[in-house]
Amino acid sequence: MSKILPSKIGQRLREEFQFEEKPYFDTQPEKESTALIIVDLQNDFLPGGALAVPNGDETIPVINQLQKQFDLIVLTQDWHPKNHQSFASSHENKNTYDVIKLNGMDQVLWPDHCVQGTEGADISSELDTTKASLIIRKGMEPEIDSYSGFFDNGKLKSTGLIGYLIEKEIKKVTVCGLAADFCVYYTAMDALDQGFDVEIVINATKAINPDEFEEKLKNFKLKGGTLREFNLN
Repeated sequence: MSKILPSKIGQRLREEFQFEEKPYFDTQPEKESTALIIVDLQNDFLPGGALAVPNGDETIPVINQLQKQFDLIVLTQDWHPKNHQSFASSHENKNTYDVIKLNGMDQVLWPDHCVQGTEGADISSELDTTKASLIIRKGMEPEIDSYSGFFDNGKLKSTGLIGYLIEKEIKKVTVCGLAADFCVYYTAMDALDQGFDVEIVINATKAINPDEFEEKLKNFKLKGGTLREFNLN
């Protein structure tokens, strides 16, 4: 790991953009710079929502307390157009949770959720957002889904989050939110791919399918990710 930038990011910047790591970065504190990424804490993923994650609301008090440990907090927000191709309603003779091929990739067909401008797309009013410095909206392209806070599922477009974290001299990210087995997992995996140290706070996330999440966590840990449990005061 680079002492200044995460290694893969630094290498990419040097090779593609002739970026030189500036001496003033050396003045940053020795203490590791960490950001908290709160994934998709939106009404449609909470009880009563269109795509409710079981017990998803139980994460909110944990995350509100967890935020006290961080100076830099980023939120992600699913923000789909109403005709998004990940919606079962956009496909004739298809049912919710069917899996189809969309642009060459497996795509779960979801109930309509987090449609732009709807109450379901709003970030939960129970979540303390006063310290959030950035909201990353994703899933805005009709033809491709975007689980990760960094890229769409085909990695065709970046959300800009990588550059933001680099500018803020972040080396490690902590990930929480909903849903554990989709948007939290893929955000965490993309962060690892970009050279960040990554942890998932296991009691600050809930899965749609807990068994599937357990399997995915094996890949996450093999790739160098870590887990921790946050103890509420």
